[in-house]
Amino acid sequence: MSRVGLEGQVAVVTGAARGVGELLARKLSARGAKVALVGLEEEALKEVSGRLHTDSAHWYADVTDHEAMTRVAREVKERFGKVDIVVANAGVANGGPFADSDPEAWRRVIEVNLIGSAVTARAFLPVLTESRGYLLQIASLAAITPAPMMTAYCASKAGVEAYAHSLRAEVGHQGVRVGVGYLSWTDTDMVRGADQDEVMRELRQRLPWPANKTYPLGPAVDRIVAGIERRSAHVYGQRWLRGMQGVRGYLPALIGTVGQREMKRFAPRLQGIRTGLVGAGGAADEEARVTHRH
Repeated sequence: MSRVGLEGQVAVVTGAARGVGELLARKLSARGAKVALVGLEEEALKEVSGRLHTDSAHWYADVTDHEAMTRVAREVKERFGKVDIVVANAGVANGGPFADSDPEAWRRVIEVNLIGSAVTARAFLPVLTESRGYLLQIASLAAITPAPMMTAYCASKAGVEAYAHSLRAEVGHQGVRVGVGYLSWTDTDMVRGADQDEVMRELRQRLPWPANKTYPLGPAVDRIVAGIERRSAHVYGQRWLRGMQGVRGYLPALIGTVGQREMKRFAPRLQGIRTGLVGAGGAADEEARVTHRH
C-alpha cells in the first residue's frame, strides 16, 4: 500500500504525556507532522511539546468528557487549520481477580479505554471527514485473546477493536480511514506498573512464548508510524501479532483450560494483590479525578 507523507500533516495523539503516546508524538514530529498532544498530565505534555521538531501544542482534557473533547477538536482545528490524523491512544489498566477488584477502578478502565476512545472519535470525526483523514485506534493483544486477572482491560480492548471495525464500515465512503493498532507487552510505565506486583509479573512470565516477553518501545512505535503512513486497517506493534489473528477463535477455550490450572496454583498468593489503576498514567488519572471531585 502506498504511503502518505507526514510532512505538513496535523496529528492528534491522546495519552501523549508518556509511553507510546509520547514517543509516537516525537516520531510523527520528526517526519514533519504538526502535533496536538492531549492528556491529563499538563506539565508532562508541555515538556513533550517543547521537545518536538515541528509546530505543536498541548491540551489538558479527560478523553471521557464529551464537552471537553469537542472543545479540544474545535481548538485544534482553529490552531492548525485542519486535522489529518487522530490516534486514540489514551488508556489505563488494572489487574487482579475480578471478584476482589475495585469496582471504581474496573469501571474506569472501561470508561477510558472504550468510552474515551469513542468520545475522541465522535469529537474529531467532523474534521477528519473534511480532510479525508485517518483514525488509528490503539487496541492490544488483549483484544485478540482473553487473560485471567485482566478482565477489565481485555473487555475494554476487545470492545474498542469491535467498535473501530464497525466504524470503518460506516465512514469509509466519506474518505475516512480507520485502523486498529495491536501491541503486546511493551516497555511502558503501564507495563512496568503492572510488573510491580509479584504475582502479576510471575503470571505473565509463565505465558507461552512470544507473549511472555516485554518488547522495546521504539520498534513498536516505528511500526505504528509506518501504519499511519499507509493508513492501514491493521497495525501490529510486534510482527508475530499478525499471526494471532488466524488462531484467535481457539484461544478462549485454550486459556480457559490452562488459566484454570494457573489460577489454582496461584490462589494462595492472590490475597492483597493491588486492584487499583497501575503505573504513572493510572496514578495521574486517579489524581485528576480526585482534583475534579473537589
